Amino acid sequence: MQNKGLIKFFAIIFTLVSVYQLSFTFVANGIAEDAKAHAKGDTKKELAYLDSIGKTDVMNLGFTKFTYNEVREKQINKGLDLEGGINVILQVSVKDILKGLANDSKNPTFNRALDRASKEQQGNQTYLDAFFDAFEAESNGTLKLASNEVFYNRNLEGDINLGMTDDQVKVVLRKKVAESVESAYGVLRERIDKFGVVQPNIQKLGESGRILVELPGAKDIDRIKNLLQSTAQLEFWETYKVEELGNFFVAANDALKKTETKSATTTADTTAVKENKTTKVEDLLTDNKKDAKKGTQDLGPLFSKIVMPGQQGAPYVAVFNVKDTAKVNSYLNRADIRALLPVANARFAWGKTSSKTPDFTELYVLKGTSDGVPPLSGGVIVEAKDTYDQFGKPAVSMQMNPTGARKWEEITGNVSKQGNAIAIVLDNQVYSAPGVSKGAISGGQSEISGNFTIEETKDLANVLRAGKLPAKAEIVQSEVVGPSLGQEAIDNGILSSLIGLLLVSLWMVIYYGRAGWYANVALAVNLILIFGAMASFPGGFVLTLPGIAGIVLTMGTAVDANIIIYERAKEELREGKTLENAVIAAFGWKGAMRSIIDANVTHVLTGLILFIFGNGPIKGFATTLLIGIFTSLFTSIFIARFFIDRDIQKGRSLMFATEMTKNWFTGFNFDFLKIKKISYAFSTIVVIVSCVSFYFNGFDQGIDFVGGRTFQVKFDKPVNPEEVKEVLASKEVFESAEAKTFGNSSQLKITTKYKIQEENATVDKEVNEKLYAALKKFYAKEISYEEFINTNEGKNIGVVQAVKVGPAVAEDIKTNAYWAVIGAMLVVCLYLVVSFRRYQYSLGAIAAVAHDVIFVLGVYSLLYKYMPFHMEIDQHFIAAILTVIGYSMNDTVIVFDRVREFLGGASHHGSFNKIVNDSINTTLSRTLNTSLTMILVLAIMFVFGGDSIRGFIFAMLVGIVIGTYSSLFIATPVLVDTISSDDKKHIEEEHNV
Repeated sequence: MQNKGLIKFFAIIFTLVSVYQLSFTFVANGIAEDAKAHAKGDTKKELAYLDSIGKTDVMNLGFTKFTYNEVREKQINKGLDLEGGINVILQVSVKDILKGLANDSKNPTFNRALDRASKEQQGNQTYLDAFFDAFEAESNGTLKLASNEVFYNRNLEGDINLGMTDDQVKVVLRKKVAESVESAYGVLRERIDKFGVVQPNIQKLGESGRILVELPGAKDIDRIKNLLQSTAQLEFWETYKVEELGNFFVAANDALKKTETKSATTTADTTAVKENKTTKVEDLLTDNKKDAKKGTQDLGPLFSKIVMPGQQGAPYVAVFNVKDTAKVNSYLNRADIRALLPVANARFAWGKTSSKTPDFTELYVLKGTSDGVPPLSGGVIVEAKDTYDQFGKPAVSMQMNPTGARKWEEITGNVSKQGNAIAIVLDNQVYSAPGVSKGAISGGQSEISGNFTIEETKDLANVLRAGKLPAKAEIVQSEVVGPSLGQEAIDNGILSSLIGLLLVSLWMVIYYGRAGWYANVALAVNLILIFGAMASFPGGFVLTLPGIAGIVLTMGTAVDANIIIYERAKEELREGKTLENAVIAAFGWKGAMRSIIDANVTHVLTGLILFIFGNGPIKGFATTLLIGIFTSLFTSIFIARFFIDRDIQKGRSLMFATEMTKNWFTGFNFDFLKIKKISYAFSTIVVIVSCVSFYFNGFDQGIDFVGGRTFQVKFDKPVNPEEVKEVLASKEVFESAEAKTFGNSSQLKITTKYKIQEENATVDKEVNEKLYAALKKFYAKEISYEEFINTNEGKNIGVVQAVKVGPAVAEDIKTNAYWAVIGAMLVVCLYLVVSFRRYQYSLGAIAAVAHDVIFVLGVYSLLYKYMPFHMEIDQHFIAAILTVIGYSMNDTVIVFDRVREFLGGASHHGSFNKIVNDSINTTLSRTLNTSLTMILVLAIMFVFGGDSIRGFIFAMLVGIVIGTYSSLFIATPVLVDTISSDDKKHIEEEHNV
């Protein structure tokens, strides 16, 4: 080997740099453990401890020192599936941004285009592009984007003029939308930084308007979702008094009686609220019919929903049950009902529910300006802080700027004279509605009080200080992982890694003897380089459970190159070459290098496609695979070679085998082409059966592809999944749900699509509450809502993982999956055409890969109802399919390289089929060995890797087995059958001269 000294120098430098980079992770983890021990489960205390040592030197290398903050930035971070916490993707509403830019235009063409874009947006298409297409279709050239009815207005003054073309306006709109998303990103960043979690991560996802937020260790799930989704749209409205609108509500109720189904006869249930004095509205509710019995009078559709009418002079008109608010909204939003309002600037709003009476809420009628907008908005707030009101209850105090202070003085003066109230509205919800009894309030000081907890006032002050979002941001995808589940994943990952490393190393020593030890040293260096590379990533690398799976897989692939080299060296030794010449030939391009490069290029191509189209943990899996490919090539080719060359220099014998294994997998003379009709028939039957199963049996599609909510719930005793399913699928809960045993009989995986189209924190909390109410009876001991939902340290019952995927995200994932699989097959086959210079090789490879993909899909379609573990078609499954494509190509390339070598030389005699059979037989040792190491590693991960990745590993396990079969019995026969008889005759003539 030339330049030994230089290569040795780089190998040592790379290893030392990797150890140096990894040292930061070891130090940071040690400090994090000390912080947890100090905090004893208190997250705030843990964060305070870490903040206190942020600028303290914690690592001294003699020549330089590092503070804790510097060390933390350089460590390998654990993903949420290992650390626990919450991961959400927020979709900033581009529709709302466009409405704002158009100054809330009422143009029907514009609004139809907005609605059409929402309905027709395709997977991976941005809403903005969908809007442009919809606007073009709706306007049909009759309306321009630069029209004064659309985007030529005061909001875009100076950016858009009447003479601009639609294409010119599109450029401006893209810029404005990007600015709004950037603004939302900044607001969310500020909110999260003040929330108090260790190492939060927030990043924009391309140009989609989506923002990823990761909060490791976060526990209060409902609180976090409220914090993230609140737009902080603060408004100050005057209210109408109850007696001002009594006649309207009577008229509305009478109108509804004529159009709605006869309402239930009932009496207002006031047990949950305090009794009130009789008011005008209450009088209006009284049925004066002499023969009406108490509790049986027909109150009408609207009045029958009222729990309690408002008192005279009260800021709200009535109290309703929370579950009836949607129905009441539908009544009050009807055009014919709104036409009965005596004023045009009225707006209905609901009050914030109280923890003491969570089932009830007040209905307010707000008084806007002549344009129907609030007289004062939150843009005037310059400071907000959590405090306590005059009664000692948590509140939020606010200070306004001079303009806001003047307007505030005017509004409070009006309210003081009129005797009504000021409704303080945040995100369309009335938080409080105080009256003003002592005249106008000057100075711009105001306060929000009500039924708050201390945490709520802290969060409210936080979002008001950070500012409002430019548009609503809804959670379209989320994942919650409990710390106990994260620790379990770490334990499973470490166990499977150690066992995999041990068994692969043991096999290499048993099969290759001393050369196997050299391969093991190379493997150990390879692992150091992988972790060193991950630790060197700018911004920090995030290690996930699929990432660990990628590392364990790398152990199998790392020895593949050594196996190919060693098998080639053995062949050269059998031909009578010296050890030195055999090693030179084996490491040469015509020896093992061409096969190694071809095989690894196919791996790199599939890994890149997986990286491009994958997201989250799957991207981490792809990253570790790609890193492992390059480090494996370096260590297999150079590290092991050092020791082999040293043996040559010292005159030591090296057999690349042991006495027991030296004749294993040799002397094969199997006629693979003779039985091609049998293999064709078998594979055809498998493909037909699989396709029939696709049609009739379908797949167990995960929520990644269809959207929905999944909860992994642990119980304190074994439960019957059918009983749980029956409860959850009732009309009172989710109407439709699935419940399956996950791992052991005291753990279930629950899936539902309940209200998945509604993406807001209120619905998410409703789902959590319904789940808790339905499942609490299945526990032997009483469990509170907080214990059930929140991810507290040491938690071992309740929801340990929750995932939500909205329909739009699911459509994107499905589109990405489709293109990833098709793209991987096409790109790899294109490479084979270039590399092998014959399209027949590519046809053989594509036939084998298509066969393998259909086979794996068929197994999942046929068996998902019967296997004791989950076999969902989700992102992890697609990652497995792409990995299978890569390894199937790997096996096929190894065989094809030998076929090309035998067909291209003149040293092998006989018929065309005999030459091909001989080439296949000589590769059996390397083909079976590489496949067996992979199968061994995957089998270990399948057994010890944990329930969450078992289905993912099973797909790869089946794929590797069937990929080995197809490379021998499908790919090569297809190659042979597609080569013309003239070419075969020409090759035979060259080989039998």
